[in-house]
Amino acid sequence: MRLSGLFFIIMCVMGGVGYWYYTDTQSRLAILQENNAKLEVAVATNEQALASLQTDYASAQKELAEINTAYQNIRRQNQQLAEKLKEVDLQSAAISNSRAAERIVNRGTVNANRCFELLSGAELNEKERTAKNGIAFNKECPWLYDDYKSRGLLSQTQAD
Repeated sequence: MRLSGLFFIIMCVMGGVGYWYYTDTQSRLAILQENNAKLEVAVATNEQALASLQTDYASAQKELAEINTAYQNIRRQNQQLAEKLKEVDLQSAAISNSRAAERIVNRGTVNANRCFELLSGAELNEKERTAKNGIAFNKECPWLYDDYKSRGLLSQTQAD
């Protein structure tokens, strides 16, 4: 009887240990499942962020290429203007015919200022909209003509 009582106590202890192990394992599994769900959400968020960063990087690269191209165009245009100024001896022109030199400088200044206005987003005037070439568009910045033409901002009947 004592032996059966001892076995009964051992069985109860073993049953208790088994029950404790089972409930502990189930609670750990629940915690692990919650952690797994959180990790899946974090992975999805990271993948979206990575895709967004890649898109932004591609966009930045494209903009950088456009800016570099525009910078090269500006350098080329500055070189053209510098070459034009080298060809003109403004001092001797002003001495020989001061009124004509003044008129030329003033007209060039007006045209150059109009270039800045156009580059800053000003609306085209009728002369510019109906220009047939870059020189008729603006003598100081004829390269803008092709840009406006490619964007369809010039009158089609006159520009073509």
